[in-house]
Amino acid sequence: MSTGSGADSAPAPKSTHDSTTQDPGCTDSGATHEGATPGSGPADSTSATDSDTDTGSDTATATDADPKTTGKTGKTGKTGGGTFSSLKIRNYRLFATGAVVSNIGTWMSRVTQDWLVLSLTGSSAAVGITTALQFLPMLLFGLYGGVIADRYPKRQLLVFTQGALGLCGVSLAVLTLSGNVQVWHVYLIAFLLGMVTVVDNPTRQSFVSEMVGPDQLRNAVSLNSANFQSARLIGPAIAGVLITTVGSGWAFMLNGLSFTAPLIGLMLMRSHELHASVRIPRGKGQLREGLRYVRGKPELIWPIVLVGFIGTFGFNFPIWLTAFANDVYDGGAGMYAFFNILMAAGSLAGALLAARRRSSRLRLLVLAAMAFGLLEIVVSFSPTVWLFSLLLLPIGMLGLTTNVSTNTSVQMASDPEMRGRVMSLYMMVFVGGTPIGGPLLGWVTDTYGARIGFATGGVVSLLAAAAIGLVLTRVIGVRLKIDLRKGRPHMEFVPKKEQLATAA
Repeated sequence: MSTGSGADSAPAPKSTHDSTTQDPGCTDSGATHEGATPGSGPADSTSATDSDTDTGSDTATATDADPKTTGKTGKTGKTGGGTFSSLKIRNYRLFATGAVVSNIGTWMSRVTQDWLVLSLTGSSAAVGITTALQFLPMLLFGLYGGVIADRYPKRQLLVFTQGALGLCGVSLAVLTLSGNVQVWHVYLIAFLLGMVTVVDNPTRQSFVSEMVGPDQLRNAVSLNSANFQSARLIGPAIAGVLITTVGSGWAFMLNGLSFTAPLIGLMLMRSHELHASVRIPRGKGQLREGLRYVRGKPELIWPIVLVGFIGTFGFNFPIWLTAFANDVYDGGAGMYAFFNILMAAGSLAGALLAARRRSSRLRLLVLAAMAFGLLEIVVSFSPTVWLFSLLLLPIGMLGLTTNVSTNTSVQMASDPEMRGRVMSLYMMVFVGGTPIGGPLLGWVTDTYGARIGFATGGVVSLLAAAAIGLVLTRVIGVRLKIDLRKGRPHMEFVPKKEQLATAA
């Protein structure tokens, strides 16, 4: 049920919203909205007094979708905790099952699309342009997608968007199988996919909150990432086999048909087990209101700025991995698929670890982003294909951790009635930066080589994370504490008063 955005996230304790992980290179990423369950007040905003402040409740009491206890009232039974607790809810199981099928198709199509463009043009910049066109609509219209998702019934919207995504996949398959495909066809369909994604992404992610309720939202968001990354393990492998045996067209066809699975899941859901949502009425100035809201909250604006740099410059993996597979290590489509599988394995591990965490901290976000950028620099100069491959695992893990941590922090700091617009801005920045970073990093890769291109993305990500980490320490009122004693955290953010007391 993914469009390949990949950004998963978790919401406020009192809201019924969600979001997911875009992936310009790894990302089911998305926006979130929906109102709070009836009887709940505004979501608790994350305090800006401590970067270690939990952005969620420390206890994850599970909610069940038992028809006797769940429905429009938002009352739920208990499902218990655990890594897979949200799967006890029937509607979410249907959603997740359909999503894993379409996600496999999505990853098959993404790998095949990148390789097809490289085969048609021989240019890494062309691969970057394709990626840019797919995410350009999010940059141009992303905020409107959040308003639409907040305004209309999400289940009906998803039936439309998932059907449209399947139709795009079938259209590209027909063009390829007929032998008439040209690069402009791929560009056009990539842009159309992006237009559908503008609405699908925030709608799909916020719909999760209607299925699971506020107590299970964090778990469900992390499982969405795990779902997406699990499919990333399978899809590229299937794509590699299909490309080398029967051709690219069949991979596109299977992707298009895979969207029947989420459509069936949506049809089978029980409406009375969905949690009620708050829909905003049509009105003037709603986009400006959302922008003013974000601008006035440091715990929102700075994580969004950080993810903008990471998404624009650090997640251009289709460009770099195709170039390394084709030019640096003289491999083919099979090697490119193998690189994607390794990235997915690391991302899946990161998603499962995120599903076990009960809180999200700005400290984790900043440190994960810095480590992500540093590791991209290191991997870019790997002398052997095996070292390069091995380092893709932690890169995938850190990239996913950055994604989930940012989404969670932003959602938890947003009021329910604003969450759709906040997360649309988040996705617009995260995914919308790809039309800028994709062609730019593609040009750097073509001009100076794959190693310099990969390293450039890492340098920008590292510097951005370090700079924004310093800003957050000043705004939130904490300082960096380094402790080299055995058995203690070597680096952490602590309140200034605590550090002064410790030093005394």
